[in-house]
Amino acid sequence: MFLIVGLGNPGTEYEWSRHNLGFMLIDKLSADTGIDVDRRECQSRTGRGEMEGRAVKLIKPQTYMNLSGEAVACFVNKHKLAEPGENLIVISDDLALPFGKIRIRARGSAGGHNGLKSIIGLLGTHEFTRLRIGIQPDHPINDAKRFVLDSYPRTARTEVEKILERSAEAIHAILRDGVLKAMTVYNS
Repeated sequence: MFLIVGLGNPGTEYEWSRHNLGFMLIDKLSADTGIDVDRRECQSRTGRGEMEGRAVKLIKPQTYMNLSGEAVACFVNKHKLAEPGENLIVISDDLALPFGKIRIRARGSAGGHNGLKSIIGLLGTHEFTRLRIGIQPDHPINDAKRFVLDSYPRTARTEVEKILERSAEAIHAILRDGVLKAMTVYNS
């Protein structure tokens, strides 16, 4: 079973915020595969199905970003993933990456992302796959917290949809071909 976790904040006020790209990608994967993410489990909205011939669970933690680790740890324990690095994929936004760029990593630090910090802290490991989606603007920002919680303007939403399409392709590649091969294709 692969656990695919999209990070975000619950509530309609955050629906189009930059910090919710993980939720947006889970919603896209759900729509594309027909996996309904409507079950409540481990403080999350979740759905179970198949992608690329693999059993998957799509997960949207409802704990708010800074406590995402609570939900992820619950699923890792429940599914007895002794080595979460092999079956856990976490999707997050990344303020250090240019807008629209995606980066796949098999392990790594939180990079200042509070959701990833929470997961790493509660799992006690950096060893899990992550797909980061860049949100860095082409201009300086004064308030990073406000920026990540602001919604994308309507004029940017078509571009966001394209970014989510490419990110969904990357998730399929990770499941189909493995993280290392997906990294060579999508990290360029």
